Amino acid sequence: MNPKYEAAFKPFTFRSGVEIKNRITMAPMTNTAAHENGEVSDEEVAYYQERAGGVGAVITACTYVTRNGKGFPGEFGADSDSLIPSLRRVATAIQEKGSKAILQIFHGGRMCPPEELLDRQPIAPSAVAAERDDAVVPREMTADEIDEIIKAFGEATRRAIEAGYDGVEIHGANTYLIQQFFSPHSNRRTDKWGGTLEKRMSFPLAVVDAVRKAVSDHATKPFIIGYRLSPEERENPGITMEDTLQLVDKLADQELDYLHISVGGFWNGSIRDDNDETSRVVMIHERVGDRVPVMGVGMLRTPDEVMSAFETGVPLIALGRELIMEPQWVQKVQAGEEEKIRTTLSKKDQKELAISDKMWEYYTGIPGWLPIV
Repeated sequence: MNPKYEAAFKPFTFRSGVEIKNRITMAPMTNTAAHENGEVSDEEVAYYQERAGGVGAVITACTYVTRNGKGFPGEFGADSDSLIPSLRRVATAIQEKGSKAILQIFHGGRMCPPEELLDRQPIAPSAVAAERDDAVVPREMTADEIDEIIKAFGEATRRAIEAGYDGVEIHGANTYLIQQFFSPHSNRRTDKWGGTLEKRMSFPLAVVDAVRKAVSDHATKPFIIGYRLSPEERENPGITMEDTLQLVDKLADQELDYLHISVGGFWNGSIRDDNDETSRVVMIHERVGDRVPVMGVGMLRTPDEVMSAFETGVPLIALGRELIMEPQWVQKVQAGEEEKIRTTLSKKDQKELAISDKMWEYYTGIPGWLPIV
């Protein structure tokens, strides 16, 4: 291995006590390949196993904590004890290759496609549609439903523990339910769950509490709790960076193992102000990095680009599309073979890369997302 990359391959120990063998993780990416009943498919298991081994940890695609939170076709579930054997298949496939397995837990809220829901009715903090062409008006959640979904995040965490995972990542990003409670666009409530910035933080913090309690009650060994967030929203009113800095201050006090900052590119500035080019990942690291580790992600394709991100002091980096195209990305860097890293995706590579037909259709259906040749 080229000595200039050695810093990325030092072990990292989380607050919980879990150690990963290096500082590179696989980012959570939807793959739409599960069965209709929420069980993982053989193709998904193979996909994860192919990409485990090199990275320190694999963060799975999001799993719904209640059936009315299913946000994607082919999403696998964590809403029932009957799915624990299914969840265990993914954890085992990852761990057998030498990486830690982290289950991302999620509710889609108003972003759930109606056709994926049993009653075809998305729910959300308030009856306000997202700003997109095909958006439907969600039904405002009752106080009891809010309590039930908070508990469901705890129950999904228990199932992850019983399935043998090394941790969970709470999906509080990308406009889904947890972010919807934090957003002044989607949360117009006037009860204890909405209104002021402090009240809009109540649901995210309650979910964190439920997850932490599940770990305290059920885990018999160290267990990772991560939290993913999006720093800003384009909508007005919407989440501002000032809002997020107050949220991360609160999250930094919650004994989390990391904050995962969901952005299009590690170096990207504001999506609300084109004149503000300061990296949102770096801003959050500078704000709370001395209290909670920050994980950066986004458009870091080469080993040199990854190292430039590490030079900011951010201790963890997640790779997404890079590992779709090159499952052996980490191993090739370690072997000094970075020039052999595949940087494009081709139909002829599909089988070798353990990408099912459903995954291929999904990945290639997002214009410009992958460099396809």
